[in-house]
Amino acid sequence: MGSGESHETLHCNRYLDNKGPPSLEHQAKNAVNGTHDSVQPHGQMTWVVLHRELPGYPDDNTLQISFIFKDGIQTVRHPHPGQPYSGVRICAYLPDNNDGKKVLKLLQKAFYQQLVFTVATNSEGQDEITTSTIPLKTQQDGGSRVGGYPDPEYLKTVKKLLKEKVIE
Repeated sequence: MGSGESHETLHCNRYLDNKGPPSLEHQAKNAVNGTHDSVQPHGQMTWVVLHRELPGYPDDNTLQISFIFKDGIQTVRHPHPGQPYSGVRICAYLPDNNDGKKVLKLLQKAFYQQLVFTVATNSEGQDEITTSTIPLKTQQDGGSRVGGYPDPEYLKTVKKLLKEKVIE
């Protein structure tokens, strides 16, 4: 994976316990609530090309990005240092076009600079890995309200947010 070509389809869930993805609104609230000061746990980022289109991008394939984090122990920059957090597998989607490939490269830079994810306490009091301040499209369809496509402003928004983090 990561080569840009694959004949296998990768299926993944937002969380290992099959919870749904946080909304873009929830992801933005994380930025407001200060979780952006936390450090991203160690993880892996890979991607494949799916030979199907996203709503709003009828002539393009789909880039499916997989983020995988193993179980770990929180650091001093997380909500409960020394306490465990559960691993997670998160999929995100981009159109396979020039803008989508540019965003993929920017997300790669941000991921390796530990800027995309963090550990935060959810509304149920459990610590979990979640996006930091960069929203991800974790659904292929359903519109921007549910973290999916179509969303004509998404790529511009992500590029702007990454540029604010000096990721260009």
